[in-house]
Amino acid sequence: MSDNQPANRLSATPQSDPGQPSTADFLRVVTRTPFIERMGIEIVSATPERLVATMPVEGNTQPFGQLHGGASCVLAETLGSVGAMMHATGTGKIAVGIDINATHHRSVSAGLVTATATALSLGGSLASYEIVIVDDADRRICTARLTCMLRPAPPTNAPA
Repeated sequence: MSDNQPANRLSATPQSDPGQPSTADFLRVVTRTPFIERMGIEIVSATPERLVATMPVEGNTQPFGQLHGGASCVLAETLGSVGAMMHATGTGKIAVGIDINATHHRSVSAGLVTATATALSLGGSLASYEIVIVDDADRRICTARLTCMLRPAPPTNAPA
């Protein structure tokens, strides 16, 4: 997300703990990476239980002009990982993806795809999501499932 993006673009639930960053601030930090920006992924709404994001097809295609299956997996893993990180907030844990699988149902060559991640299980050590990706006509492009392990966060002075 860029700083010049409209503030109302992101709908997120506020944090109740004044010592914790707001959900919108948290999302700005975790999604402001060159990789996510290069893919054009924008999170539209987010709670640990349900997240929605969009990604352009243009720039994320395979040599024949269709959305690359790997791009769908990047979108799915980004969304599920952000949800798992939101779930882990305040626990001293971080989320790391340990399993992803995806079924690609149809191709798409233009427009935006929209992904909706729905929590299947939010536990103390694992978080699992089903991610459904649809095209502009609301046709299912891909169904993915992601499992993240929640593990202790590294010390803040650890090397990157």
